Amino acid sequence: MTGGAGTTAVRLSGLDKAFGPVEALSGIDLEVAGGEFVSLIGPSGCGKSTLLRVVADLEKPTAGTVEVGGKTAERARLDQDYGIAFQQAGLLEWRTVAENVELPLQVHGVARAERRKRAGELLELVGLADFAGSRPGQLSGGMQQRVAIARALAPSPKLLLMDEPFGALDEMTRERMQAELLRIIGETGAAVLFVTHSIPEAAVLSDRVVVMSARPGRITDVIDGCRPRGGAALAGQGVDGAEVVADEVDDVRESTAFFASITAVREALRKGHG
Repeated sequence: MTGGAGTTAVRLSGLDKAFGPVEALSGIDLEVAGGEFVSLIGPSGCGKSTLLRVVADLEKPTAGTVEVGGKTAERARLDQDYGIAFQQAGLLEWRTVAENVELPLQVHGVARAERRKRAGELLELVGLADFAGSRPGQLSGGMQQRVAIARALAPSPKLLLMDEPFGALDEMTRERMQAELLRIIGETGAAVLFVTHSIPEAAVLSDRVVVMSARPGRITDVIDGCRPRGGAALAGQGVDGAEVVADEVDDVRESTAFFASITAVREALRKGHG
């Protein structure tokens, strides 16, 4: 799967999804460019998670088309072209934390030494290096979700599908993980389709915030986010990209553009409820 500027990571056209008589999604048209960060926000039950599952080919659309990196959703799933982190960590209890992070690399046939090195780097990133040999059941729910995020990032995918991945984290860890996610995707060029209930989180992370209506979920508005981009570009040049991006995120949270984005999303959500 190719990524970066000029490519399309996800293309949805005329997408409908129904569960029997219940219409979950209606008339969804959306493109996510390579390297773009797009958040989905809307009231509970509006179909945000269902939309993510359709992109992941975990649900089939009732109508319309889904393309992931120029492929069908099914082909992209079989080729493992994306990383995925949902609300539930979904870790394998019989594997250690490090082995859970290594799993997608093992599936791809990556050598054991390289898998272990990558898992170690990612566990250090999410603050769990000391728990590499632990079992998931020995970790708190928030810690398990951080392992799941590391696992999704393991193969450096060109697309990340994320369903409220930071919801179980404490506020300080959540903010740090937001900055780390921005650094990582800035370095890798990965696109992100991200479900959240948090308006500030959507505003600070996203290039665009897609606002959805109550069921059946429709796209009612698209708002510009405030995603910082400078720090990640400095990585690999002897500069601490994580520290720079964290500083940039802090600056964004104090900017007038950030508060304007929050206000615009909140007003769009109100209109969607109406």
